[in-house]
Amino acid sequence: QVQLVESGGGLVQAGGSLRLSCAASGRTFSIYAMGWFRQAPGQERELVAAFTWSVGTTNYADSVKGRFTISRDNAKNTVYLQMNSLKPEDTAVYYCGADSRPPYNRDDYRWYDYWGQGTQVTVSS
Repeated sequence: QVQLVESGGGLVQAGGSLRLSCAASGRTFSIYAMGWFRQAPGQERELVAAFTWSVGTTNYADSVKGRFTISRDNAKNTVYLQMNSLKPEDTAVYYCGADSRPPYNRDDYRWYDYWGQGTQVTVSS
């Protein structure tokens, strides 16, 4: 069992920044990959950024490359998403996920096993 607790969402103006945090607890040693996904009303959940825990390779959605950065603090078992130059189209509920059981797929939310509660990010024009 893995528990994920998210924080850091809010309302910002276009061009502003936010940093999301995801604190993991439980069987964190089993995690293969972690990622941030977002979902707007009526839309499918989509990849924002993800990484493999042991290797550290990352993948970003084309729409956020150069603006968002995923990182981790092993001592705190925490994953971050630094979001800069925010745009109104970034508005969504952001979810932290953990892929801990095979089959593994770092970049596809359908194969993730644990999720945080979600945090709302709203970007005004």
